[in-house]
Amino acid sequence: MSIKYILREHIDDDKYNECITISKQSLIYGYSWYLDIVCDQWDALILDDYVAVMPIPWRKKYGITYVYPPLWLLQLGIFSKNAAYPYQDFLNTIQEKFKFIELRLNAENIVKNKKLRCVDKQFQELEMTQAYDSIRDAYQSDRKKDLRRAEHSQLTIEWGGEPKELIQLFRHNVGKRIPEIKEQDYLNLKYLIRNCTEKNLGEICAVYQENQIVAAAFFLKHQEKITILCSSTDFSNRKNGANTFLIDQAIQRYLNKYQTFNFGGSTIQSIANYFVSFGANTYKYPLMKVNRLPFLFRLFKS
Repeated sequence: MSIKYILREHIDDDKYNECITISKQSLIYGYSWYLDIVCDQWDALILDDYVAVMPIPWRKKYGITYVYPPLWLLQLGIFSKNAAYPYQDFLNTIQEKFKFIELRLNAENIVKNKKLRCVDKQFQELEMTQAYDSIRDAYQSDRKKDLRRAEHSQLTIEWGGEPKELIQLFRHNVGKRIPEIKEQDYLNLKYLIRNCTEKNLGEICAVYQENQIVAAAFFLKHQEKITILCSSTDFSNRKNGANTFLIDQAIQRYLNKYQTFNFGGSTIQSIANYFVSFGANTYKYPLMKVNRLPFLFRLFKS
């Protein structure tokens, strides 16, 4: 077996994307077209003839080339056609190439090497294998209360549409709490939404109250899973149950088409608890962190 570092321009997209599609770890974020949109630059570690692949997003700053976690990309890591794969060989190889690494792996990438620093990140998923009434019965009382508020608030919902309203709502609410987000990230999101929509791999949903947008989300579609990639509410109007209404409507819409509803996850416990209140379970994936820079660069931040 041979793992090689392949530059983006030399990657065989057909073979690479086939590996992503049929891998046990398959995620939409791993496709070459997705990475081309959200990453500044990316290359890949490839085992033999695309038996397994590990995409690597990278940047260069102060003359240092480093691995970073792009926005709009929830998990990445190693994707393999076979159940058994030399994950440690991939992790060793990337460490030989880069001295600073911050990279989200995926939930199927089990890291057993105690010398490798990984931080557990979490996400929530709801199994949509029951009838809607059973799923709704499992909502916690606060979610049921939100749905009653939404009914009294006379909310309306629209599917489809352009990304402008969603991005504007996100920028003026959630975006203000993410200081590292840049204008290019919003442009990337716009291109990503349009690209996914054209491929029938994504869908926008918006909630209105008296013709004013109060909540919106963009959903990714991949195999048997639906995922909230980006969402926001109007923080100045949060007593109408709009976000719960949106998620509940999405669960109903996708119930007979997908088996799993992924909430995207959050490191903020209150948000994680909110997702769990829909009856979701919490799962973990590793965030790989390596900093072997010289002492003067130890405080280097991506």
